[in-house]
Parts: sequence; structure tokens; C-alpha cells
Amino acid sequence: MSSLRFLTAGESHGTCLVAILEGMPAGVSMDQAAIEIEMRRRQFGYGRGPRMQFEPDRVELLSGVRKGKTLGSPIALSIMNKDASIDRLPVVTQPRPGHADLTGAIKYDHLDIRNVLERASARETAARVAVGALCKQLLRPLGVELASHVTAIGSTRAKPISKLSPAQLRTRADASLVRCLDPQATKKMIREIDACAKRGDTLGGIFEVVAIGVPPGVGSYVHYDRRLDAILGWSILSIHAVKAVEVGDGVYASSVPGSSVQDEIFYSKARGFYRHSNRSGGFEGGMSTGQPIVVRGFLKPLSTLKTPLRSVDIHTKKPVVATVERTDVCTVPAAGVIGEAMIAFELAKAMLEKFGGDSLGELQRNLRGCASHVRAF
Repeated sequence: MSSLRFLTAGESHGTCLVAILEGMPAGVSMDQAAIEIEMRRRQFGYGRGPRMQFEPDRVELLSGVRKGKTLGSPIALSIMNKDASIDRLPVVTQPRPGHADLTGAIKYDHLDIRNVLERASARETAARVAVGALCKQLLRPLGVELASHVTAIGSTRAKPISKLSPAQLRTRADASLVRCLDPQATKKMIREIDACAKRGDTLGGIFEVVAIGVPPGVGSYVHYDRRLDAILGWSILSIHAVKAVEVGDGVYASSVPGSSVQDEIFYSKARGFYRHSNRSGGFEGGMSTGQPIVVRGFLKPLSTLKTPLRSVDIHTKKPVVATVERTDVCTVPAAGVIGEAMIAFELAKAMLEKFGGDSLGELQRNLRGCASHVRAF
């Protein structure tokens, strides 16, 4: 069994995006329709730009799958770009504040910022969502399900929700134009997006990813780099424009006494060990507790503005306004879907590392052994 890992390649307006996922066990069913649904979910959301309307984002599985099942060998996939105009696009010399433009040009010694922005673009996340869709199809037969929703856009905050299953959460979120479960907040968010669009500005916000079915003890406390909450945190921070991450009630917990934020432990013969609360977001000591995993990503407003900010031309060194590229007003709804994909990958990787298995059947047998141990402990 090899550790699960993936690489992506491709530019925003290049020929295509590609990804290779290595370490997927054999025997996992690959539902092409389910993959396409995930790709469409990433393109959805009020405030998205025009490219979401004409890029089909169809995933072609090139290797590692035969007759609808994984082979255990690396899975290669491609997503063709309908707009593959990279070599016809103008040279860019006016960096956008907040983007990778200037620092990337200095780092790689590029005199055309186009070489930076084409790869730094969030278009790359289409490949990540495709990889995440494959990982979800591994997690599902292991009893792990994920969903996401938007809890804030701009100054508008959604009301807390009652407990919902991932399927219920996902259905209700995907029915909202901004993937928010609060109808009143949804209306306010849309109004904020409209007002921002008129000003040529952008909006950030917060999304929440929930995962259920992860058994206790996934991750580890013995080394800093094996703590699963930390791993999920950095995976969310890797998403474009995400500047902060929260696990459970982490922000609230930082300002109140410890007696009010711990999840007290109970036991019954029927249930085993259990807790009435989940303020820790499904983690203790860097390990999963068996409760729902709850992680939030906080997005800054996007760096590409239709009303551009001040900058300096990298050739003339004279004051200019930043380059204007095709952009979205708000991508928080899509960021939640990308967050699901990243969490799905990291959970699939962590489950494989704990339970092992070169085939789905072997992995499921090992997981059943763990479940028996937890019940008997």
C-alpha cells in the first residue's frame, strides 16, 4: 500500500488541467456522473464570473480505472479548457495587489506576469475538486460522508443550524444561490454581492465543511505533522484566498474559561463512550473522536477587481493601476465545494494510513476490526 498523494498541472487558459492521484486502492467504484456533479457544484454560486457559464469542466479518466473500478495503479485525469487562449493573451506588467503577480514574477524572474497568474489562478481548483470526487467514492463505502455550506458573506452572518445529516445539509445548501441554509441571510448576501458588483469590488466570507463517520483515533498525537486537525487546517489554507481556519468552536473557545468549552465524556453499555457536545470539532489531541469533524475556512475578498487598485509597472517602475482580468465578485459558495474536496483527500489519506489495504475489501476488513476494538474497549 502506498500513501495517497496527488499532483495537478495546467494553466488557467492552457490546453487543459491534469491531475494524477496515486495510492487509491483497487476495487473502488468510480461513478462518472457523481464526478460531473461535483464539477458543476464548484461552478455554481451567485457572484461567479462568466467563465463558469461556458467551461464544461468534464473530467476524463485516462488511466487507473477499468470497467468502472480502480485498479490500484495511479489514476490520471484531464479537464479540457474551452478557453485555451494562453498564447494569444496580452503581456501583463502591472501586478495586482494581493495576488501572486509581483512576488511570483520576482521569484521566477518572469518579465511577463502572465506566466505567474495563469498557474496561480483558482482555475487550478477544478483539478482538486475532481481528485476530491474520486476520494469521496473511496470514503463512501467506508461510511464517511461530507458536506459544506456558507455561514457568512461580507457582513452577513447566517443563523446557527440544527443538526442535519450530510445529505440533508448538502441538498439544502445546493438549493441556495449562495449555498447558505438561512433563507433570510441568503437574501442579504445576494444584496451585498449585487452592491459590491456595482462598485467593481469583491466580497469574502466563511464556509463550513462537515464530515461524519470518521472513526476515533485517526491521526496521531505523537508527532506534530501527524495531527489530523493540523493537516486539515493546512489543506483548507491551501485554497486560494483562504486566510484563516477554525476547527470546531476554536475562535469562541479562545475567549472563555476552559470549563465551558470541553466536551465531557460519558459511558453506557449500549453506546460505549460518548459526548453530549462537539465543541472540539471532532478532535482531541490531533486525533478524531468519532464525532462529526467541523472545519471552517475564511476567505478574503478576491484580489482581481473591476475597479483596480494602485500598482507599479514592473518594467517602467512608474505608478499604474493594476491589470484587470476576468473575475468573480464572490467565490465563497464554490470555496466550500473545494474545501470538501481537500478534506475528502486528507481523510482518505489518513484512513488509508491507519487501516491499510491495497484493495477496498482489505481496507473494509481492517476498518471492521477497528470498530470491534472500539466497541469492546
